[in-house]
Parts: sequence; structure tokens; C-alpha cells
Amino acid sequence: MNNERILKQFEEIEEKVERVIKVCRSYEATNLELTKKTEKLEEELQSKVEAERRYQEEKTLIRSRVNNLLARLGNQTDI
Repeated sequence: MNNERILKQFEEIEEKVERVIKVCRSYEATNLELTKKTEKLEEELQSKVEAERRYQEEKTLIRSRVNNLLARLGNQTDI
């Protein structure tokens, strides 16, 4: 009778361990998905940061050219 109880306890422990293993695998899969999603979002963010930087450079260049043209026009009207 004592052996039966011990065997039953071992079965219960095995079942619990199997459930824990399944949960761990599920968490690992979820973690992998989240890691991939994070990497993708970081790449998208970097791409947007680069686009913003290029936009600012272009905006600065245009502003500089407009200012130069206005200065030239100002010089022409002084003559």
C-alpha cells in the first residue's frame, strides 16, 4: 500500500513536471516572437530616424539656398 502511494506521488510529480515543461516551451516561443518583433520595430525606428535626418538635411539645404537667393535679390535691388 505504501508503494502504491509513492508511485501515485511520482505520477503526480511527473504530470506537474510535464505541465511546467509545456509552459516553459510556450514562454520560450512567445519570447522568441517578441524578440523578433522587437528587432523588427528597432529596424523600423532606425529607418525612420534616418529618414528624419535626411529630411532635416534637405530642409536645411533648401533654407540655405532660399536665403542665398534672397540675399542676391537684395543685392540687385540695392543697385
